[in-house]
Amino acid sequence: MFVKTTTRKTKSGTVRYLHLAHSEWDPVAGRSVPKILYGFGRADQLDRDAIKRLVGSLTRLLDPADAQAATAGSELTFSESRPFGGTYVLDALWRRLGIDTVLTSLGTGPGRTPRRGRPRATEVTERVLFGLVANRALAPSSKLAAADWITHDVHIDGLPETSDDACYRAMDWLHDVRDQLERGVFGQVANLLNLEVDLLFFDTTSTYFELEDPDGPVARDDHGHPLPDHVAQGAGGAEGAEGDSCAGEAGGESSRDGFRTYGKSKDSRDDLPQIVIGMAVTRDGIPVRVWCWPGNTNDQALIRQVKDDMRDWTLSRIVWVADRGFSSDANRRYLRQGEHAYIIGEKLRSDSPEIRAALSRQGRYTDIAENMRVKEVRVSDTERFVICHNPDAATRDAHIRAQLIAQLEELIAGSDTLPVMKRGELRGKISTKPGLHRYLRVTPGGLLRIDKAKIKSEANLDGKYLLRCSDPHLSAADIALGYKQLLEVERGWRDMKQILDLRPVYHRLEQRIRAHVVLCWLALLLVRIIETRTGDTWTTVRRHLDRLHAGTFTGPTGTFRQRTELSKPQRDLLAKLDIPAPKQIIELAASR
Repeated sequence: MFVKTTTRKTKSGTVRYLHLAHSEWDPVAGRSVPKILYGFGRADQLDRDAIKRLVGSLTRLLDPADAQAATAGSELTFSESRPFGGTYVLDALWRRLGIDTVLTSLGTGPGRTPRRGRPRATEVTERVLFGLVANRALAPSSKLAAADWITHDVHIDGLPETSDDACYRAMDWLHDVRDQLERGVFGQVANLLNLEVDLLFFDTTSTYFELEDPDGPVARDDHGHPLPDHVAQGAGGAEGAEGDSCAGEAGGESSRDGFRTYGKSKDSRDDLPQIVIGMAVTRDGIPVRVWCWPGNTNDQALIRQVKDDMRDWTLSRIVWVADRGFSSDANRRYLRQGEHAYIIGEKLRSDSPEIRAALSRQGRYTDIAENMRVKEVRVSDTERFVICHNPDAATRDAHIRAQLIAQLEELIAGSDTLPVMKRGELRGKISTKPGLHRYLRVTPGGLLRIDKAKIKSEANLDGKYLLRCSDPHLSAADIALGYKQLLEVERGWRDMKQILDLRPVYHRLEQRIRAHVVLCWLALLLVRIIETRTGDTWTTVRRHLDRLHAGTFTGPTGTFRQRTELSKPQRDLLAKLDIPAPKQIIELAASR
């Protein structure tokens, strides 16, 4: 069966007609002659949609395998299918933000002498680094597993395969250029997204390592980075004490600290070595920079270094927003330098005369949101205090306190009849439970009682938190709402640990641990932009995108990859992100 062409001459020229025909043996003529089965009409007026419908109708009469062979060719093989939607969207956003351009402009990466006809080494490195970032966002794993994932489990444009050695080389290069990368990415992202950086939120977290022993001491500069060997020897070498006066504090003089070392864990794992990580986030929840320090670094000193680092980016006036862990006098004085200001949380249960004066002042609250009201109190000429009250939180605090008091009453019931030693043992047991011990009072005679005065003072603090601000122009409402957005940083830490799998870290070298944190930051940057644009969680977005696949077909003339049809949720996501739909044929390669 074949398509037969006939011609007919008309006044306007020669017209071609197409027919479906097959050959039949003519015994009279002694040869095969074509027999027309169906006429398609003029070739220049061919109804291709009708032909598609005809072919579709005929294939329904066949077994699916026979229909595929008849329409696609018997020698065409469907060899594999890989998820494609997630990497396509991440790569499109990566390129729109100009991260690929920033990376390839930072100089030659591993393998400095490209051969003729091969891509520059920086372009290969950029593709490998994107593959590692995509792995963190889509299927976080070790670098060895990530290399296998890139090679066998997913389709990434321009990166058909890679190796764990290539991943490690790319990470080493990333560590060397991370400062220039962060500056370049911030410039690209700030301009493209028109980010508001008048408020920058800063917070730290820690991540621990399953080690038996912490890292050995290393001479470090005042930013917590290892000093070169010749500089370290000049600074004291092996003679320096491991616990020098400034050990564990960024922003001071040089120290000798191991990178993975013991410190105050925010994951409640003080028994394991850790590192400290800091992140600056805009009011839109976009993470703009990340830092790493040794695990015993003191939070109080970090924000001074962070302010200096961000000042080098020549940003306009910034209001720093941080929690009460950064509220020391030295930090506040440092943040006030220049045109910058701060909003910092304060401890309500403080012995500071300023805090006590602020809480004791009378005044009327102003409602600024459904569950938020504020009252401003001035106790000095340079700083303002804003008391925030959340009625819902107040109800919750009162309920928790009532449960604690009921538990305490049950514990001390009948204790008056106990011997003095037994009463002392009970008191010691209660002292190990801060929530209960807060409301315990001991009489001069050694009897255990509920502290009603403490209950009353604590009730006055229900649902409240206190903010200190040095900006004279922000309204009390803006101060309160600005601080509330600090939750974006906490959400960033939660996503990095639970979705991007910041931990476990499958590295022991410091430069690769630092590079791993940068990869997690880049993944979080892409994820947060996608969430902001789509209004949906990354978990939901990723689930829809994982259903878009690239199928690979191989035949005698070569190989091609074709995507599956887009679903409505996938089309809606692409429209919200303003990303064009991928081409139907993703890749076409002829046989050599």
